[in-house]
Amino acid sequence: MARTPIRQTPEARQPDGLAPKLAEDPSRTTPGLGRGTLLLMSVATGLSAAGNYFAQPLLDLIGRDLHLSASTAALVVTVAQTGYGLGLLLLVPLGDLLERRRLAVTLCALTAAFLTVTASAPNAALLLTGTALTGLTSCAAQVVVPFAATLSTPAERGRTVGTVMAGLLLGILLARTAAGLLAELSGWRTIYWVNAALMLLIAVLLRLRLPALRTPAGLRYPALLRSTLALFATEPVLRWRAALGALAFAGFSTLWTAVAFLMSGPAYGWQESAIGLLGLVGAAGSLSASVAGRLADRGLVHRVTGVSAFLLLGSWGLLAAGGSGGGWSLAALLAGVVVLDLAVQGLHISNQHAVYAVRPESRNRLNSAYMTSYFAGGAAGSALTSAVWGAGGWGGVCVLGAGLGVALVGVWVVERVRHRQRPYDPRTEAEPETTAGSVKT
Repeated sequence: MARTPIRQTPEARQPDGLAPKLAEDPSRTTPGLGRGTLLLMSVATGLSAAGNYFAQPLLDLIGRDLHLSASTAALVVTVAQTGYGLGLLLLVPLGDLLERRRLAVTLCALTAAFLTVTASAPNAALLLTGTALTGLTSCAAQVVVPFAATLSTPAERGRTVGTVMAGLLLGILLARTAAGLLAELSGWRTIYWVNAALMLLIAVLLRLRLPALRTPAGLRYPALLRSTLALFATEPVLRWRAALGALAFAGFSTLWTAVAFLMSGPAYGWQESAIGLLGLVGAAGSLSASVAGRLADRGLVHRVTGVSAFLLLGSWGLLAAGGSGGGWSLAALLAGVVVLDLAVQGLHISNQHAVYAVRPESRNRLNSAYMTSYFAGGAAGSALTSAVWGAGGWGGVCVLGAGLGVALVGVWVVERVRHRQRPYDPRTEAEPETTAGSVKT
């Protein structure tokens, strides 16, 4: 049965050149999301993002196969995140210009094609090219997330975003487990072939299950990109949340870039399949995504952010204790992985909940601006880790991670102090929509 396109028409443009501020009208969207469609969207985001993380437990294996140094192999992670960041900046805003279902389906199909380039790469040049292009189009995940937020009712938005983001985060973390297991069975290339087939299947299912949705911004593409960047100047909430997100994901990337080298080194001597199982440990932290979303719906956004920031800082103490090998050291390392992933995910969900409430009609551009900053932080974290590992090993990596944690807590404290020193203004307070109309801080 053909689905009737959902259309949201903006009012006259604002003088600042941005799309108009349009009050969210639930009657203009579908009345919530069915469980099946929500599950499909969660799986789609997870599989889209997963391709950028398969290499992390395989860096040593890929390096040996293609005769790469450790620093060159680590560039695979940096290139993937850089490509993803460019996709967020250049492609995700198209969701405010083009029909969203078609955009999501096209990006998923292109991701499948580029994964085959990586899978068949005979040298570093093609490996990095395929990885960069896969990262570019795998931003489909960040087209699907605001799509789900728009289709949900305001009272359920936090839960919906939390559920879809749980799928994305599980995809990121379980990618390592799947990559490690398949690499031991049939080589490092297998996981890329498998994911290419799954992404093609996802493209077909999204085309069949999602409604058509167009939210025209009334802007041409160059103006659309300029308006995305202009949001940083006009929306204080976006600036603060982008800074928090960038620091948090830099810490996340610092851990997951270095841990493969630690676990395959003399302290532990694990094989690729065992290293990949660390993703299962980290996946336990993804359960916090749904909880964080529900707490955000209750108006506890700032508390979730603050607790998450302190947890991330504390996790590096546990991770530092896990660098020497042995039973107690391994237990500390695993605990640190769980705490850090829980913290990053809780903070990310609270950030998105706050950002999405700012301009509902510009949700794709807001998501583009926020997520570009988020993954720029991740790329910076990976690049710094590659340099720090060579100079200081695991100890140096932990100092780097703890420094990022201190900066994260500092930004949150400064934002809270500024919040209390000025009169309430809904455009600067990052207050989410709640069913009760109140926000607890």
